[in-house]
Amino acid sequence: MQSEGVPCVGYGDIYMKYNFHFEKAQSFVDEETAKESQLIKKGTLLFTGTGETADEIGKCVCYNGEDDIYAGGDIITFTTDQVNPLFIAYQQYQSFSLKKKAGVGQGHSVVHIQKENLEKLNVAYPPSLEEQSRIAEILMKWDEAIELYQQLIEKLNKLKRSALANLFPQKGHAAPKHRFKGFTDPWEQRKLGDISDSYSGGTPTAGKAEYYGGSIPFIRSAEINSDSTELFLTEEGLNNSSAKMVSKGDILYALYGATSGETGLAQIDGAINQAILDIKPHDNFDVSFIMQWLRKSKSNIIGTYLQGGQGNLSGTIVTSLMIDCPTYEEQKKIGEFLTKLNDTITLHQHKLDTIRKQRAILQQYLLNGIVRV
Repeated sequence: MQSEGVPCVGYGDIYMKYNFHFEKAQSFVDEETAKESQLIKKGTLLFTGTGETADEIGKCVCYNGEDDIYAGGDIITFTTDQVNPLFIAYQQYQSFSLKKKAGVGQGHSVVHIQKENLEKLNVAYPPSLEEQSRIAEILMKWDEAIELYQQLIEKLNKLKRSALANLFPQKGHAAPKHRFKGFTDPWEQRKLGDISDSYSGGTPTAGKAEYYGGSIPFIRSAEINSDSTELFLTEEGLNNSSAKMVSKGDILYALYGATSGETGLAQIDGAINQAILDIKPHDNFDVSFIMQWLRKSKSNIIGTYLQGGQGNLSGTIVTSLMIDCPTYEEQKKIGEFLTKLNDTITLHQHKLDTIRKQRAILQQYLLNGIVRV
């Protein structure tokens, strides 16, 4: 698909971009290609008809825009004046068992679903067109709320990316692009190991029942931002291993595996294994500032010290990192601002997750007739 020309919805748009309905085409084709495509109007149902796997076919969306647009190949279209098309889109989208019912044909490298088989499918719907429309409108309102939350979160993430880029010095610069009012003192480069104490932990011998199942949370690298753990150690397990205790509020830095370079603040007192480095800043060095710098620097650290993203970091590597530091007061200002921004993003993300769960339940109830409107 190209960036200009005749508006056209492609197979990939339906599968990757649209949920339930869309009002504007995001792709374009030239006029010659458009002549060979299907012209569609508002209320047209579009199904993905071809894919590399069965999971890629049978997804249904409704075109809900005012302008006529084109639909590309591998898309099966339907129009109906008997049932609200948006209701059908919601009804069919929820069940990918559609493709199992419709007779999927297996090709050499792709699978297909045929229009004549789709036409034979039975669709459950309330007999009243008015009720169908009300159900579709209710679900669409929830979709709009979700979209607004997604846009808000994206704006906040964009603000965060900008803040991280502008509140810390860029490479080759002695000071950041933007500073809080009243701060003019020069920044200094310090080695992380010179402004903090750090250590990693260890793992008690596996298979020793007396070492596990106690009351000490055993924090692993995927849990550095969590307030709970899957494993717990006994005092005996802690005392007979290299596992070490950390305190709530410590910086936890993941050294190994898929989480290498991830940074968090300990949410609980607990023990850590060898895959985590605990970092305790000295007096006059702000915890939040250092944590945010480590998060900002993750891609650079990974790119410098891990080949192709593979391998492990070490305490020696991390503590040898050079960090640009302003005065303690400016560190606190930067750390507090970024922490509040991050907390706001997290709060809205939790709200969005809750709305999505509630909407999924509502859709199930409405489309299965458990709740009538």
